[in-house]
Amino acid sequence: QVQLVESGGGLVQAGGSLRLSCAASGGTFSGYVMGWFRQAPGKEREFVAGISRDGGLQRYTDSVQGRFTISRINAKNTVYLQMNSLKSEDTGVYYCNAQRWSTFYWGQGTQVTVSS
Repeated sequence: QVQLVESGGGLVQAGGSLRLSCAASGGTFSGYVMGWFRQAPGKEREFVAGISRDGGLQRYTDSVQGRFTISRINAKNTVYLQMNSLKSEDTGVYYCNAQRWSTFYWGQGTQVTVSS
C-alpha cells in the first residue's frame, strides 16, 4: 500500500510559478510510474503529466507542454511538478498518482488557484 502526500499548492497570479511535491511512503517508489492529474470545478479529473520509473521519460498533456516539468528523485521517494507561466485555466485540485501494473494510488490533492 502506497501513501501519497501532495504539497506546494496555493494562490498565484497569472504568469507566476509554483512547484508541487508528492512524497510517497509504504512502497518501493522506484517501482511506480508517477503522474499528476488535476480537477477543475465542475469538470472531470484529467491527466497533466507522467514520468517513468527511472525518470527518463516524461509525458504531458498538450495544454501544459513547455510550461510544466515533471521530475522525480527516487532516493527521496518524491515526485515534483514545476509549473511556470501559470494561467487561470490551470486552476484546480492537483492529485499525485502512482501506478504499478493495474493498481493505482492517489493522494488527497492540493489546491492551485491562479488569479487573472
